[in-house]
Amino acid sequence: YAYCSPLQDAIALFKYRGKVSLADALSALLLQALPDRVDVDVLMPIPLHPNRLRHQEFNQSLLLADRIGSARGLPVSYRNLIRTVDTEPQISLPRAARLQNLRKAFAVRNPKDIAGARILLVDDVFTTGTTASECAGVLLKAGAKQVAVLAVARSVDAGMVPDTWLPPSALNQGHVQRV
Repeated sequence: YAYCSPLQDAIALFKYRGKVSLADALSALLLQALPDRVDVDVLMPIPLHPNRLRHQEFNQSLLLADRIGSARGLPVSYRNLIRTVDTEPQISLPRAARLQNLRKAFAVRNPKDIAGARILLVDDVFTTGTTASECAGVLLKAGAKQVAVLAVARSVDAGMVPDTWLPPSALNQGHVQRV
C-alpha cells in the first residue's frame, strides 16, 4: 500500500506511539496482499538493535510477522537475523545517507539454520529498500536460497497517489472509465 495518510498515520501510531493493538489491522492488510500460496519456509522480521528495542519496548516487524505466521501456519525466526550496529533511524536521514547508514549493520547468528531456506522478510515500511537489501544480502551470503520482502507500506512519489480512491467494483459497474 502507498505510504501516505491515513495508513502513514496508523503506522506512526503503531511504531512510535506504542499502539500495538494496530498490529492486528496492519497484519490484516498484509494478509490481504499476500497470495494464498506463498512459497516460503520461514518469516523473519527486520531486527532492531538491542538498544532501540529497549527504548521502543517492542519490534513492530516481529508483531506483524507473528500474526502472519499464525494466520498462515508459517514459522517465525526472530533470533537468527540480528542488527549488530546501532544505526541512526532511517526516517531521520536524507535519502543519500539512508543508502549508506545500514552498511554491515546485520548478521546471521546460525547460518546452518537458514541453509537452502526461502525467507520472507517482514517490515512495516519500504522506503529506499536499503534495509531489505542489506538483510537479504546477509541472508543470501549465509546460505538462504531465496529472500523476498513483505511490507505494509511503500514510499511512493506524491504524483503516483490518487487524490481519491475508488474501489475496483466501481470500474466494473461503469462508473469509472480506464483511460
